[in-house]
Parts: sequence; structure tokens; C-alpha cells
Amino acid sequence: MSGTSGSRPVLLLMDFQHGIVESIGAPSVVDAADRAAKAARAAGIPVMFVRVGFRPGFPEVAASNASFSAAAQAGDAYLQDHPATQVHAALTPEPGEPVIVKRRVSAFTGSDLDVLLRGAGADTLVLAGIATSGVVLSTLRQAADLDYRLVVLEDACADRDEEVHRVLTGKVFPRQAVVTTTDEWIESL
Repeated sequence: MSGTSGSRPVLLLMDFQHGIVESIGAPSVVDAADRAAKAARAAGIPVMFVRVGFRPGFPEVAASNASFSAAAQAGDAYLQDHPATQVHAALTPEPGEPVIVKRRVSAFTGSDLDVLLRGAGADTLVLAGIATSGVVLSTLRQAADLDYRLVVLEDACADRDEEVHRVLTGKVFPRQAVVTTTDEWIESL
């Protein structure tokens, strides 16, 4: 499930940052992401972290952007240097593992993810993140349009709405990705 023979996967751990993890309260999802990261490292698969954050004053946020203009009005919790936007302590990146700062919902938009993936020679993305209906959905759609093979670790994703998570992982994502559990993916390595 890591992709076809000869594939070059990269594990993307997306929006596992303090403010988001703590607001969702999904310790089993963080645990699954941690298991995936440890297994990827052991198998020589690059691990990359993605987080959302903005510069002071929120110059990247247009007033017309309903989601992020509300975040900008809420205060400093979405500033790129704020503790709430840092990778969750349970998933500390190892030296040399990139931490990508994005400026929108998709991991690609407003970040250098594409350059890093090309540098790694990636052709397969293994996705884990919070929220299933946010960063996972947006990144999956954009990655599919960029011709990546895709794997979604269903139990390493979470959403505030469990029904939305179930529909996306059970009905929508399988059209463009292999949807599996973290343990099944680890066994396939």
C-alpha cells in the first residue's frame, strides 16, 4: 500500500499543531500519526510536517477569505511563531525533517511543499492530518491533480464531524486514493 513497486513515498503529517490537536481532542489520531512516522523513518521514507501559520499582521489573509479572515480577527493564535501553531510535542520532527508552513487549507497553497516533494523524488503521498474535511481533502484533491499516487491513513485523520470523516474516507477518498489504516500501511512496508 506504500505505492507500486519502485514508488517513492513521502509521509505528510498535516496540521498536527498544538491549537488544532487540542481543539479536536483526538489522542488516538496523534498516536496513529506517531506510529506512522516511526515506521516511515525505519523504512527510509521521508517524513514531512505541514502546519498553518501567518506573518504578524496577517498580510496573507484577504478580507474575502471567510475562514482565515475570522482567524485573523481572533488574535495571535494563528501567527506562525505562536506556540499554538507549532508541531504538537507528541510528533516532534527529527533533525532534517522539513516543517512546511502553509497559508491556506491545502498543504500546497502558499508553501514550498511542491519543491520539497520534487527534491525528494516523491511520486506517492501518504496523508495523515486534522481535519479530514480541511487539509486532508484539499491536499488530496490538489495532489491527485498533480498526478501523485495517494494513500490516506484513515485512523491518522480526524474531523470535528465524525460523519463527514466517515463519508470522506469511505466514499470520496477511495476514488483517488488507497484508504487504509496506519497498521495496515505499516505492515505493507
